Amino acid sequence: MRRADRLFQIVQYLRGGRLTTARMLADRLEVSERTIYRDIADLIGSGVPIDGEAGVGYLMRDGYDLPPLMFTHKEITALVAGARLIKAWGGAEMAAAAEEALVKINAVLPDRDRVHAEAVPVHSVSSPELSDAVREKIDRIEAACDTRLRLSLDYADAEGSETTRIIRPLGLWFWGKVWTIVGWCELREDFRMFRLDRIRDMVEGERFKEERGKRLVDFYAQMERECKI
Repeated sequence: MRRADRLFQIVQYLRGGRLTTARMLADRLEVSERTIYRDIADLIGSGVPIDGEAGVGYLMRDGYDLPPLMFTHKEITALVAGARLIKAWGGAEMAAAAEEALVKINAVLPDRDRVHAEAVPVHSVSSPELSDAVREKIDRIEAACDTRLRLSLDYADAEGSETTRIIRPLGLWFWGKVWTIVGWCELREDFRMFRLDRIRDMVEGERFKEERGKRLVDFYAQMERECKI
C-alpha cells in the first residue's frame, strides 16, 4: 500500500469517534506500530485534529473532513479518457472497476468540473475481436502478475505452430487492438512476449520470487540496450 493511501485509511478509521490504538491500526494496515506512530505524527503536523498519545490510543475531533479532490481540466480529461479506454478494451473486471471509478470521480468533483468530465470528447468502442475469453485472460494475467504466479501457456505462433511455455508473468501491453504479455520464459531462459489472442489455454501455477536478471526492470534494461545497438 502506498503511504498516501495508508494515511487516507488512518484518517478514515479515526473518523469513527472511537479510541483506536496504534496496534489496531497496525494490524488493519499490515504495518508496524512504529510506522503508525510516524504517520500519525505527520498527520498531526499537517493540521489533522488527532488527539491521544502512544500507548493509550487516538481519536479525531468532530468536524474534520478530507478536502475534496482537485483536478485540472487536463487531468480530468486524462482520467475520463483512460477509464473509457479501459472500459472498451480492458478485462471484464478492469472495465467494471473503471466504470466504478468514473462514478466516484464524478461524485466528488465540483459541479463545474463534473460538467467538464461528462463532456470529455474522447470515446472508445471495443472490437468484436476482443471476446469475453480474451477479457477473462486479461484479468487472470493481471492477477498473476500482481501475485507472482507462474503461468503455463498453450500457445500458437503466427504460423499456427503450437508450443507449451511456462512463464513468469511481468506485465501487460496494449498495442491498439492487441494485448500482449511479457514474461520470463523458463523454456528459452529469456524474456518473451505473447499475444493474448494466440493463447489457446492457460493454467496458473506456483508462486515465484523475483530474481535479478528476470524482473521487469531487467526487461526494460535489455530493451534499452537493444535499441542502442
